Amino acid sequence: MSTIILDGNSLTIEDVVRIARQGVKVAIADAARDEIIRVRAYIEENWLTENAPPTYGFNTGVGKLKDYAISQADNDKFQRNIVLSHCSGIGEPASEEIVRAMMAVRINAFCLGASGLRIEVVDRLVEMLNRGVHPIVPIQGSVGASGDLAPLAHMVSVLIGYEEAEAIFEGERMTAPKALEKAGITPATFDLRAKDCLALINGNSLCAGMASLNLYDAERLMKLADATGALSLEAIRGEQAAFDPRIHAVRKQPGQIATAENIRRIIADSRRTTEACRAVHLEDDILHPKHSARVQDQYSFRCLPQVHGSCRDQLEHCKTIVTRELNAATDNPLVFWNDRGALEFLSGGNFHCEPLGFAMDILTIALIEIGNISERRLFALCDTTLNYGLPPNLAGKPIGLNYGYGIISTAAAAVASENKTLAFPSTADTIPTKSSQEDHVSMATWACRKTRQVLDNVPKILGIEAMLAAKAIFLTQEALGGFQLGAGSQALYDLIKSRLPLQQEDAYMQRQSVPAIQMARSGELLDVVEAKVGALN
Repeated sequence: MSTIILDGNSLTIEDVVRIARQGVKVAIADAARDEIIRVRAYIEENWLTENAPPTYGFNTGVGKLKDYAISQADNDKFQRNIVLSHCSGIGEPASEEIVRAMMAVRINAFCLGASGLRIEVVDRLVEMLNRGVHPIVPIQGSVGASGDLAPLAHMVSVLIGYEEAEAIFEGERMTAPKALEKAGITPATFDLRAKDCLALINGNSLCAGMASLNLYDAERLMKLADATGALSLEAIRGEQAAFDPRIHAVRKQPGQIATAENIRRIIADSRRTTEACRAVHLEDDILHPKHSARVQDQYSFRCLPQVHGSCRDQLEHCKTIVTRELNAATDNPLVFWNDRGALEFLSGGNFHCEPLGFAMDILTIALIEIGNISERRLFALCDTTLNYGLPPNLAGKPIGLNYGYGIISTAAAAVASENKTLAFPSTADTIPTKSSQEDHVSMATWACRKTRQVLDNVPKILGIEAMLAAKAIFLTQEALGGFQLGAGSQALYDLIKSRLPLQQEDAYMQRQSVPAIQMARSGELLDVVEAKVGALN
C-alpha cells in the first residue's frame, strides 16, 4: 500500500491497477511540483493581462467558438461555464475503479509541467483521489477526439463542489459538496482560474485509465487460456511434440515461444499425453483400447502456441502504446519554455485518442481469438469424431439416459459468436462533431468499453473449457483407474474437482458452470496453476 509517486514519466499499467483497485495513494514528485509552480508563476506574471495575444481556451472560447474573445474579467465565469456545459455524459456511471484510474492518469499528465494549471488544482484532485471521493461519471458521451471532454468535466464538477454534481464517498452516493465535506476537503466549493478548466478536461485520461485495466485483465486471461488449453490437451491424450521448443525457436515469434514454454511447464511429468501413454503402456483411450498412435492433433490443440502466442504479441504491442499514453501530456494548448526563457503556448492535437483506439481494437480482436480457439477445444471434447474415444457430450454412464455437456458447450459457442460481432474496429468509424471543427474522431472510448465487454465474455468460455476438460479427465480416470497429470494441470484439475460435482450422472448445470466461470473470472484457476509451476509467461 506504499504511495505511488507521480512524475509524468514512470507511471505503469500495474501502478494504475493498484491505484484503481487497491486504493493505493499518490503523491506529486518534488521536481514535478516545482515545475508546475514555475510555469504557472510565469503565466500569472506575463499572460493574465488584457493585452495578451489570443490564445486558445486561455482568453478565447473553445471549439468552434475559438474566434470569440474572453476578457480577463470574465475568465473565472468562463471556467465555470465550460464545466457546466461539458457535463454532457449519458448512460450508466463508470465504475469506481475506472474513475480512480482516470483521475490518476490525469494527475500524472500534469506532472510534465506542460498544462499551465495551478498547483492548487492538482493538489485538490490528489486529495479527492487519496480520500476516496469518486465523481459520478456517465460512461457514454466521449468520441475520443478532444480527449474525454464530457467524462472529465463530470470529474471537475465534483472538484469545484458544484451543488448538483454527485460523487461516491465510502460507498454512498451524495452531492459533491457533501462528499468533499465528509472527506475533509476544504473549502467545499472551489473556483477555477484561466487555463485550469481546459487542462483538466482536455485529455484522454478516461481512455488511458480504462485501457490500463483492460490490458492487466487481458494478460491474466491469456495465461489462463494456456492453462485451460493444457488441461484440454491432456483430456484428449494430445501430442506433446507440437510444443517442442525447437519448433518454436525457428518461428522466432516471442509470444509463440512463451506460450509453448507455458504449456510444457503446465504438463510437465504428465502420464496422459500420447508420448507418456505409450512409454508406460497405458490404454490410449476409453472406447478404443490400444488405438494406434495419432500423428498430430487438430489445430485448436496443435496450433495453440501459434494462436495464443500471436494474441500475446498483440497484447505486448498494446502495452507499449498505452504505457506511453500514461506518461503523456494530452491537453491543448500546451506550454513550453523557449530558448529565451519565456513560455510559449502551442496548439496541437495530443488529445486525439487514435493510439488508444487502435490499441483497444487490436486487443479486442486478440481476446476474441482466445475465446474462439477455446470454444473449438471444448467443442472437440464433446464430439466423438474429434475427442479420441471420450463419450459423446462427455455423458456419464449410462449414455443416453445421461445427456452430458452438449448444451453448456452451445452456451460457450453463443458467447464466442457474440464476441465476433464486437470485432469491428471502433477506429474504422468516425463522425464529425461541433460544426465539423472536430471533423475526425477516434471513438476510442467505445473501443475501451467494447474491449471490456469481451473481457467479460472470455472467462465464460475459458471456465466452461476448464469444466469440460476436468469432466473428460474424470471419466477417463474412472475407466482407467487413474493416471498422473502434469504438475500444473493436476493442480487445476484438483481445484475444479473440489468445487464441482464431477460424477457419472447428470447434475444441475448451474452448480457446475457458475462456479467454473467464477473461478475463471476471479483468477483462481490461474492462481492455483502458478502456485504450482511458478508465474507463467
